[in-house]
Amino acid sequence: MTAPAATSTLGWRAWLLAAEPHSRAQARLGQAYLGWLAFRRNKLALVGLGIILALLAVAALAPVIAGHSPFAQELADRLKPPDAGHWFGTDELGRDIFARIVWGARITLTIVALVVVMVAPVGLVVGTVAGYFGGWFDVVLMRVTDIFLAFPRLILALAFVAALGPGIENAVIAIALTAWPPYARIARAETLTIRGADFIAAARMTGASPARVVFGHVIPLCTSSVIVRITLDMAGIILTAAGLGFLGLGAQPPSPEWGAMISSGRKFLLDQWWVATIPGIAICVVSLGFNLLGDGLRDVLDPKQQ
Repeated sequence: MTAPAATSTLGWRAWLLAAEPHSRAQARLGQAYLGWLAFRRNKLALVGLGIILALLAVAALAPVIAGHSPFAQELADRLKPPDAGHWFGTDELGRDIFARIVWGARITLTIVALVVVMVAPVGLVVGTVAGYFGGWFDVVLMRVTDIFLAFPRLILALAFVAALGPGIENAVIAIALTAWPPYARIARAETLTIRGADFIAAARMTGASPARVVFGHVIPLCTSSVIVRITLDMAGIILTAAGLGFLGLGAQPPSPEWGAMISSGRKFLLDQWWVATIPGIAICVVSLGFNLLGDGLRDVLDPKQQ
């Protein structure tokens, strides 16, 4: 590194770590930089981040990376083992498994993103409203939450999909309906610890409405804990989606969804192991990546771990 570049780097670092920030933006950037320094000390968390970034790159560049169509059938090449032409072999219809894994990454990310977008706001609102207002709000909302928590997630998702019908859209709705209760519980617990704080009382004394206090003060403070839980739950979301696909209730053929690929390849597991094993490895690696990333974010965002 040249002398001017080193000086510039030290200048930015000093600016980010200033004890007395001159603006709110500087304070936020400095806090984010401190969080990154803490995050990168966790080597396994960096591995998880690398896996997730690789997944995003594969999904974004699927048309370039795949090399083959995930739907094209070549019956003359059916059940070929991995070779130079087909890196992961072919399935029972001669489709390239590598191409299907690559395109399946898009389906996996779509499911995870849609479920998170649906459940995080619901869980935050339910938990913060129950914790802030208490009384019958708390009793009713938490008893509904307990009803959903009383059933295993996959079993409850199967019941919803059976009622809604098979398909990836209905699978996303079913997973979302079963995934929100833990976030509501976390948000409620965080709200109970801060609703009596001095700054909440000061906000009330200035005339802030309950809705403004909840959405302007309580929810932002609960967001970090919910983000950590979401990251850790993404592996469970992927496994639930794969389970529904395996049972034929999620993404439907010929969609290259990893759970459905395992289902179609299980009959060849003993002789043509790659048909079902490679999608299973993809699910395991991505789930591990989200778990490792979630552990790293917990160390950074959870104040109880600091």
